[in-house]
Amino acid sequence: MTELRRARETRRPGSVTIAVVLQLLTVIPFVVGILVVLVHGDDAQAAAEAEIARQGFSPDILARHGISFGGSEAPAIVLVLVLLALVVLNLAGKRIGRILSWIFQPVLFAMGIVIIPGQLFTAQFLASSFRESGDATLMRIDAQALVDAAMQAMPAWLTAASAAKLVLTTLGSVFVVVLLALPSARAYFRKA
Repeated sequence: MTELRRARETRRPGSVTIAVVLQLLTVIPFVVGILVVLVHGDDAQAAAEAEIARQGFSPDILARHGISFGGSEAPAIVLVLVLLALVVLNLAGKRIGRILSWIFQPVLFAMGIVIIPGQLFTAQFLASSFRESGDATLMRIDAQALVDAAMQAMPAWLTAASAAKLVLTTLGSVFVVVLLALPSARAYFRKA
């Protein structure tokens, strides 16, 4: 009877399993985004530069203002590695995984609200920043045409992956925090 009870207590509860699945699902759109940028980023940047030239501006204006469709994927890679480490720790029932999840998921939530919409609504964000820059040249750039040109070099489903990333970083993060706070999760992380 004692062994059966111990086995029940050490079995991973559904709340932890669902939290881990949400963390793993969050990794997928980030990995997809990294791969898309690695494969198509240079073409997207070249298309954006061609569009800028077509609009009558020097293509180096993009680099001067830090606009890159090739992007640096280092932050996304770090994020993926952190999420994978949390998955491993949470699956193993390590308290530090739960604690770090409670710290990291709200940060991810904030990123989801602040950064990821910029990936979904790039043209609107660029147009707004061009208007607010005070730079007469930037204000004349057709941001929608610029983004459309770059997006032509990307897979059509990239917008869906970005939308999934937004949902998983925001709602998914909230659910992970709540699931790891449930009594069943607390008992699992307290096991010997």
